[in-house]
Amino acid sequence: MFKNYIKIAFRNAFRYKGNSIINISGLAIGLTSVILIALFISDELSYDRFFNDADQVYRVNLNGKMGDDEFYAGYTPPPAGETLVDNFPEIESFTRIYRPGVDVLEFSDGSEKQVFNEENVFAVDANFLEVLSYPMLKGDPEKSLLEGNSIVVTNSIAKKYFGDVDPLGKILFYGKERKPLKVTGVLEDMSNLHASVNFDILVPVSNFSNVKRFNWSWVWLQMATYVKLTEKAAANPEVIDHLESQFPELIRLHAANAFDRIGQPYEEFLENGNKWDLHLQPLTDIHLHSGEIESVISEQNSIKNLYIFAIIAFFIIVLASVNFVNLATAQASKRSKEIGIRKVLGSPRIQLIKQFLAEAIFYTVVSTFLALMLVWVFLPFFNQLAGKTITFNTIFENGIWLFIICLSLLTALLAGIYPAFYLTSFKAANVLKGVSKVSNSKDGFIRNGLVVFQFTVAIIMIIATSIVYLQLNYTQNRDLGYDKENLLVIRNAEKLEGSEETFRSELEEFSEVKNAAISSGMLTRGSFGDFYFPEATNSDEKVATDIILQSYLVDQHFMSTLDLKLIEGRAFDNNFNDSLSVVINEAAAKQIGWQNPIGRMIQYPGGKMESYKVVGVLKDFNLESLHSHITPFALFSNTSKSYETGVSYITLKVNSENIGKLMSSIENKWNAYQPTVPFEYSFLDDDINTAYISDQRQANLFGVFSFLTIFIACMGLLGLIAFIAQQKTKEIGIRKVLGASIGEIVQMLARDFVRLIVIAMLIATPVAWYFMNKWLQDFAYKIEIPWWVFLLSGGMALVIAMITMGFQAIKAAIVNPVKSLRTE
Repeated sequence: MFKNYIKIAFRNAFRYKGNSIINISGLAIGLTSVILIALFISDELSYDRFFNDADQVYRVNLNGKMGDDEFYAGYTPPPAGETLVDNFPEIESFTRIYRPGVDVLEFSDGSEKQVFNEENVFAVDANFLEVLSYPMLKGDPEKSLLEGNSIVVTNSIAKKYFGDVDPLGKILFYGKERKPLKVTGVLEDMSNLHASVNFDILVPVSNFSNVKRFNWSWVWLQMATYVKLTEKAAANPEVIDHLESQFPELIRLHAANAFDRIGQPYEEFLENGNKWDLHLQPLTDIHLHSGEIESVISEQNSIKNLYIFAIIAFFIIVLASVNFVNLATAQASKRSKEIGIRKVLGSPRIQLIKQFLAEAIFYTVVSTFLALMLVWVFLPFFNQLAGKTITFNTIFENGIWLFIICLSLLTALLAGIYPAFYLTSFKAANVLKGVSKVSNSKDGFIRNGLVVFQFTVAIIMIIATSIVYLQLNYTQNRDLGYDKENLLVIRNAEKLEGSEETFRSELEEFSEVKNAAISSGMLTRGSFGDFYFPEATNSDEKVATDIILQSYLVDQHFMSTLDLKLIEGRAFDNNFNDSLSVVINEAAAKQIGWQNPIGRMIQYPGGKMESYKVVGVLKDFNLESLHSHITPFALFSNTSKSYETGVSYITLKVNSENIGKLMSSIENKWNAYQPTVPFEYSFLDDDINTAYISDQRQANLFGVFSFLTIFIACMGLLGLIAFIAQQKTKEIGIRKVLGASIGEIVQMLARDFVRLIVIAMLIATPVAWYFMNKWLQDFAYKIEIPWWVFLLSGGMALVIAMITMGFQAIKAAIVNPVKSLRTE
């Protein structure tokens, strides 16, 4: 019997070719979209799940508060891991990661030398590859990092330096001291994995003296710590909660000496409303559930993005199914006699229902195969949009193939069940007499509701896409408090080994260079942060007792090069001894509570307990992307040597003409000073745009799915206008005989649909405003949603719908009225 159902479905598909093409293409587009979104979501959910014992590994995070400044970071003090293991039997091991920054790696085989700046280097404990079991192609994970002179590289790095030669045992020279390190292991490339922690090179942390120097400190937050719990503890959330409840007392006991050494008694620190708490975060949660947790080690996304795309997928497949319903009901007048004859010949209604469901399954199966072909074709384009490397074979992994089968069956049921029951409800006698109406008020209400639903979703998507692009445009064009144009940033200036100022002054002599400055940090590239104690005051001002300041060490040219604005005081100047001077921003002055900051003092307990006089106040500017609020910030003179970061940048303000010639001249000058270190640079506006690459990808995906949503909705509208035109065939004929023009007939057919789309606009507007307002909360600085976005989006949907309706309405209006009325 089922074979017969499919045979009839096949015949009907060819009999009604136009509707069949629209049905199949609509379902195929919908299924393609859902499969691509499913692949994207599956890819995001798979992060860190390939590790052995992934469910037992946790990152230790620190939630700190000092004054009004609170932060949540994926960093810990250096002794945190060892202290936790020593005090809690539920924690069986720990490992740490330190990111030292860019440094040189060199290989020489006697005849040829390979030298590169390597940015993605991690310094780790010897047991790193035991706690985090990255797939190893060569070497022993338990022994490869035991020796201080060892180095582990990924496969691509091995090929980069050694080609096809076996890398094990080869010597690479690291850092400015060119310390010889022996390759003891080769890991699989990070691009083949889904890990929140990605790197190219691992070296033992014992090579870094600053880590040893601060191994006592509970306030030096430059390391990420991962702990492995026992299997029993990891399986019991109550045990983990009990562990975390004991952390405050542990810190109170072990961190007190460290806080005393910086002049801040820990008990007094807590009494002032501050906190210094440790928390455990599951490894498998890091990528999607890190929220406001700061980290330059982990790749972090937001689970909210997956929820958004899952909702989009749901609505796209529902819209595609609605199309099927609309087109099936549009065929009702053609198929009513077929149903009547079948009923007269004895077919029970259940058999007819099965027939129509079989047709829905047939269309869906064909659409699914077509969708898989479209996925195969468009997957590279989708990867480019989403920043992924998903392969087509992924469909056969992680149960996605099962999801596709279930999706196809669910789509067939969703699309076929209403037409099946609707079309089989006609009374045979009335149909064969020609007096049956294919529609009634209830059916009309349902169809109108489907149109409103389709265009509500489509308009919401158009509004959402518009707001995403408006926010992106705002972030790229907002006044950030400095001039980002034509700023060339030369990296690794610390490799000039004390010749930075000479190099800078020689670059400034180029006619294309307007200004040049040296700094220890650069916008979008992080800054140094530490505790500072503002000067107490005898006035009535309520001054904060402590504050966290982000800062750079800079020369006297830095502020003028970036065109930073002073609202009072002065910048650094060689005519003054500024080694004990500081320039703070408005946010710092406000958080401290100073009404007149100039001349006030800030003590830095983390250095030599020196005090710095405030000589200027900067207008606030954004250090990072607009996702982050402006935080208290300071500039210290590089003559102060207040702290050491081991990093230096030279920033040039350049003319936009002859950039190629200028870059060649600068590179030649660099090679004359430091021939053993490759020259690297970037433009600041490119660095800023990179900070929004995730938002740009989201906007592009929104744009694509918005287009597909409106396209699918218009296909459904095409089906429904065809249905109405069939119903009003004789009416159209009579109106034409009585002299109605084609325009009047088109207006008659489209009038009701325009009303429905206006209703959809009214529903979509508050819904879109609510959800996009929530989305904008992720930005510290955001647009006010303009009213015209809703009007423009609704207007776009209306125009597109009118074009779609106009095509079908004109087709109906130009039919010869003699043909329409001949049965009368």
